[in-house]
Amino acid sequence: MCPLRVLEVDTDPLPGVGLGTRQAKVNVGVKGSLPRPGVSVPTPRGSTLPDASPNSAFPQSRPVPARPPDSALLSLTLPPGMMDGPRSDVGRWGGNPWQPPPTPSPEPEPEPDRGSRRGGRSFWARCCACCSCRNGTDGDWGPEPHGDRGSRGRRPDSRASDSRRPGSRTGGVNAAGDGTIQEGMLVVTGVDLLSARSDQNRREHHTDEFEYDELIIRRGQPFHMVLHFSRPYESSDHVALELLIGNNPEVGKGTHVIIPVGKGGSGDWKAQVTKASGQNLNLRVHTSPNAIIGKFQFTVRTRCEAGEFQLPFYPHNEIYILFNPWCPEDLVYVDHEDWRQEYVLNESGRIYYGTEAQIGERTWNYGQFDHGVLDACLYILDRRGMPYGGRGDPVSVSRVISAMVNSLDDNGVLTGNWSGDYSRGTNPSAWVGSVEILLSYLRTGCSVPYGQCWVFAGVTTTVLRCLGLATRTVTNFNSAHDTDTSLTMDIYFDENMKPLEHLNHDSVWNFHVWNDCWMKRPDLPSGFSGWQVVDATPQETSSGIFCCGPCSVESIKNGLVYMKYDTPFIFAEVNSDKVYWQRQDDGSFKIVYVEEKAIGTLIITKAIGSNMRDDVTHIYKHPEGSDAERKAVETAAAHGSKPNVYSSRDVAEDVAVQVEAQDAVMGQDLAVCVVLSNRGGSPRTVKLHLYLSVTFYTGVTGPVFKESKKEVVLAPGATDRVSMPVAYEEYRPHLVDQGSMLLNVSGHVKESGQVLAKQHTFRLRTPDLSLTLLGAAVVGQECEVQIVFKNPLPVTLTNVVFRLEGSGLQRPKILNVGDIGGNETVTLHQKFVPVRPGPRQLIASLDSPQLSQVHGVIQVDVAPAPGGGGFFSDAGGDSHSGETIPMASRGGA
Repeated sequence: MCPLRVLEVDTDPLPGVGLGTRQAKVNVGVKGSLPRPGVSVPTPRGSTLPDASPNSAFPQSRPVPARPPDSALLSLTLPPGMMDGPRSDVGRWGGNPWQPPPTPSPEPEPEPDRGSRRGGRSFWARCCACCSCRNGTDGDWGPEPHGDRGSRGRRPDSRASDSRRPGSRTGGVNAAGDGTIQEGMLVVTGVDLLSARSDQNRREHHTDEFEYDELIIRRGQPFHMVLHFSRPYESSDHVALELLIGNNPEVGKGTHVIIPVGKGGSGDWKAQVTKASGQNLNLRVHTSPNAIIGKFQFTVRTRCEAGEFQLPFYPHNEIYILFNPWCPEDLVYVDHEDWRQEYVLNESGRIYYGTEAQIGERTWNYGQFDHGVLDACLYILDRRGMPYGGRGDPVSVSRVISAMVNSLDDNGVLTGNWSGDYSRGTNPSAWVGSVEILLSYLRTGCSVPYGQCWVFAGVTTTVLRCLGLATRTVTNFNSAHDTDTSLTMDIYFDENMKPLEHLNHDSVWNFHVWNDCWMKRPDLPSGFSGWQVVDATPQETSSGIFCCGPCSVESIKNGLVYMKYDTPFIFAEVNSDKVYWQRQDDGSFKIVYVEEKAIGTLIITKAIGSNMRDDVTHIYKHPEGSDAERKAVETAAAHGSKPNVYSSRDVAEDVAVQVEAQDAVMGQDLAVCVVLSNRGGSPRTVKLHLYLSVTFYTGVTGPVFKESKKEVVLAPGATDRVSMPVAYEEYRPHLVDQGSMLLNVSGHVKESGQVLAKQHTFRLRTPDLSLTLLGAAVVGQECEVQIVFKNPLPVTLTNVVFRLEGSGLQRPKILNVGDIGGNETVTLHQKFVPVRPGPRQLIASLDSPQLSQVHGVIQVDVAPAPGGGGFFSDAGGDSHSGETIPMASRGGA
């Protein structure tokens, strides 16, 4: 729980600035930890009837009760530090990994003043070029919403000031404005939006899996509703539907949609009568394929000779509108049903990690349909202050999501941490899905500690799939991080080929995880639609903001680094060369070796319809070494900061070096082997140096803990092996996250002067959790799972925590099990109640200070409840107060 500071916010707009600007008055003193952050807001009233607005379906001005003055104070609770300037945040790894920056606080930093244009351009103007010339007093640019975050399933929003919304009412409206119903008026007595999960609307719109009672539809596709009146509907009656979103709805911006029944509405909106029976009117409503996405308030207006009536805004009548990959007119349209099933509707997936030679995989619970997740996704857009008028554009929405999933700049969802110290939060390896993270952010408004690339990517997949974009999680092995825009990975050595760490700012990650999302790109030339890279991991800034993408994969493939957004950085991640520079006697540097196949060696994602791997390297780059691939690399490099890097190459290589590593297991001894081959016709003498160190997966290394030097004589055409054994006791004190090690190989050929250089990364495998279902799984009925784990280490694991999560099965749950002895086996039993039928994934993880990256998964085929249908309950595991669990059994090795 975030400790909070109480602020008072004066709601008077600053002179000459849009309504989104607020002045903050800070109460002196910290109130301490509060039950939950939130806001207590009076509900003001407008000075005119809603239909006095020029946006009204039936304009006519009438008086209504006055609202409280604009200067009414909001009692707003915010975390300490919100007004104190920037906070520390290790969203970036430290330059010296062994002296990391301070552990970040999960407390948010000050929210920027989104309404005022004083003090520099807004985030939106800097982040999105197409919005950079937006008027500074955009009425959609509202204040950060601060609703009751404790109300699960209701997104905090800014509808407290209902006076700014046409039609703000607590009861029906008549012509006199006093709530009296005149005889003969067409009064709306009820609305059936057919919003139940089993109803036609939810099934046809592919939203029946959402654990919500409200209507959830996809734009560009018709839906049905039934209006109930106080009398039969007549042809002379006028009926109009209205949908409103944002603080200041306007027809011109698409935030106020008026749909006269039987006539054309705003844009592509229209409503047709399909049946009129007695006092019921059945309607078929067509939505625009370019509609704004979000949560709309809904009302109905009627007019007849007896007067006018407006239905009040009721929460159960609110309508969620999402992107629609099933609609050919939508920019996110996907023309493959199996793609839509996998990349939009699948609630779980595989995320790959490790190294190209030792690929690890873990199941991730995306949980995009879980109760509360959709509200969390929309809250992310609100929290950033994204203009409502821009929320119909998938390019803009995905770019904002890439910025908001990380906490840098904007108090986003996740705080990044690569320091190895996670004592103030959760080890990134311990997460098993996105639901716990997103619900925590929705409830508290605080950035959740901690995330690394696969966590950022997993959460991004959840958010984009939830909003309706086809999205997949992609892993790039040997992913480069270019810090100087040279579009090459530069490694510097001294005269003796010892690495110069103070110059080696570029790094090569063992793996990096990002996202592909599918959309048309009307902002780019033809041919660049399709898969777009979005990367929420905060590595480098884009237009001053820690965000990345969307970037066309086609532009990456062809080295067109001038295409927006962020193509140079992503190109370098997948297709740059590793260039080795050696310092000369005069202090200058010379290229001694270029490794052309070292970056982006394998790019994979989960295959459609199975848990197999899908190699997508070919869509990111031409075949390695081909003329097209070399042209793409050199074209891109020509736009970098070292355009002539390839002109200084010296090529004279007849000795080749390779590294072999056995399958290493955590807690056991291992060995590495270097293979030297003489491909020339003359004998060669090689002076070889081997240096072994541990490394974070980001390429940041620790000090060398073992080294070996040897001179090898190779006959023409001969091959020799140099082995280096490593005992568990040698590497145990140096282990860091992921259990990865880096072998640096350097050498010098005496006769030819050839320089040998090679870097090889390998990881230590960790055990899996074994999950077994004890009995059949039925919706609404309790069932049990058994979890078995054997400690592979000869040391005690302390403060062991299990996590359990599965969409439709188990809300996120934390289990504290205490200590597990060396080589000990433990068994746990957990009960859960499935809430949705069908094939489901139950995922578990284990974390302790001594061992992490331990996971397990089981598929659970859930049968429908005996009475049919689903069972919905918001009950489930509490992810915020861990449960202490006794072990069912313990055993030795």
